[in-house]
Amino acid sequence: IIREGTLEGQHTSIVQLGLRFGVILFIVSEVIFFLAFFWAFFWASLAPVPEIGSVWPPQGIEVLSAWEVPFLNTLILLSSGASVTW
Repeated sequence: IIREGTLEGQHTSIVQLGLRFGVILFIVSEVIFFLAFFWAFFWASLAPVPEIGSVWPPQGIEVLSAWEVPFLNTLILLSSGASVTW
């Protein structure tokens, strides 16, 4: 699409506008999707319902330590991002 639009000049202004709107709508939908997940998490954790014992985390759920697997996953994610960037 980039080669066709910039080097070959095959996209009209209407097609370019449609592609731009498509990308913008995709990004907006992704932002809304992740906001919905965070909203649901914070809503469930800040106002736990009686069905889960009115406590967060729910009773019977074993919580992971933030310094074990989650910390390792964060390091892997950051290092992979750094290695791709530089």
